[in-house]
Amino acid sequence: MRFVGEKIDASIDEFLKPIETNWQPADLLPDTTKESFLDEVKLLRESTRELSYDYVAVLVGDTITEEALPTYESWLMDMEGVEQGSTTAWTRWIRSWTAEENRHGDLLNKFLYLSGRVNMRAMEVSTQYLIADGFDIGTGRDPYRNFVYTSFQELATNVSHRRTATLAKQAGCNQLSKICGVIASDEMRHAKAYKDFVRQIFEVDPSEMMLAFEDMMRKKIVMPAHFLRESGVKIGQTFSHFSDAAQRLGVYTTYDYIEIAEALLVDWKVDAITDLNDAGQRARDYVMALPARLRRIAERTKVPALEYPFSWIAG
Repeated sequence: MRFVGEKIDASIDEFLKPIETNWQPADLLPDTTKESFLDEVKLLRESTRELSYDYVAVLVGDTITEEALPTYESWLMDMEGVEQGSTTAWTRWIRSWTAEENRHGDLLNKFLYLSGRVNMRAMEVSTQYLIADGFDIGTGRDPYRNFVYTSFQELATNVSHRRTATLAKQAGCNQLSKICGVIASDEMRHAKAYKDFVRQIFEVDPSEMMLAFEDMMRKKIVMPAHFLRESGVKIGQTFSHFSDAAQRLGVYTTYDYIEIAEALLVDWKVDAITDLNDAGQRARDYVMALPARLRRIAERTKVPALEYPFSWIAG
C-alpha cells in the first residue's frame, strides 16, 4: 500500500476536481434568494408528477445510499496501510472522494424534499438506520478486497444514476435528469480511480490481488445499502423490495451486475496477467468463467411484479 500510494500520489488529481470549480447542489436547485424561488419550486413539483411509483422508490433508495457517507469513509479509513492522522495519498484520496460523494445525497435529498412526492420523515428514519446499522461487505480491512468492491460499486452506481437520468427525461422531468446525470459522471470518474488502484496492485502483487478478486466475486458484491430498512421492518428487508423495483424499472438488473464483472476482466486484462502462482491461476480460471455461469442463472430468475408499499412515498 505504501509503494502503490507513492505511485498514485502524482496521478490522483486526474480523478478529482478542484473544490472551487466543482458543481454544488445549489447550482442545480431553485435559488432560495430569488423572488422566483416559489415559482421554480412549483414547476419542479409539477415536473415530478409523471414519475412512477417504482421510480420514486428507487430514487429514495439511491438517496439514502448516498447519504450513508459517514459509514463509507470510516470503513475506508480503517483499511490496512491507511493511517488516520497522516497526509498520505490514501488519506487524501479517501477524504476528497468522500467530499465529492457527499454532494450526491445532499442534492438528491433537497430535490425530493421540494418535490412533495416523498414522506421525508420516513426516509430520514431509514437513512439514520442505515448509518447506525453500518454494513458488512466482506472485505474486512484488506485494501485489495476493498478496491475490488469500490471499483465494482462505483460502476454500478454510474449505471443506476444514468438510467434514472434517462427515465426522468422520458417522464418530462429534465431538471432531475440533469441532476442524475452529473452524479453519474462523478461515479464514473471515481470508478476509474479505483480501477487504476487495482491495476497498479496487479502489477506488483498479482497472485494476492487475483485471490482477492476471486474471493469478492465468490461472495457476490453486495450493495452498500443491503441493510436498508424502514421503521418497524427487519434489517435488510426493505432492500430486497428496493432491488425488485430497480429490476422492474431496468435501472439496475442482474445483467448489469454480470456486464460490470465482464468489464472489470477486460479493464484489468485479467486473461493476460503473468507471474501468478498456482492459487492465483485457479483464481483467474474462476473469475474468467464466472460471467457465463451467472448468465445461465439469470435466465432462470424472475423479478416479482408486485409493487411494495414503501413508507417513503407520500400519498
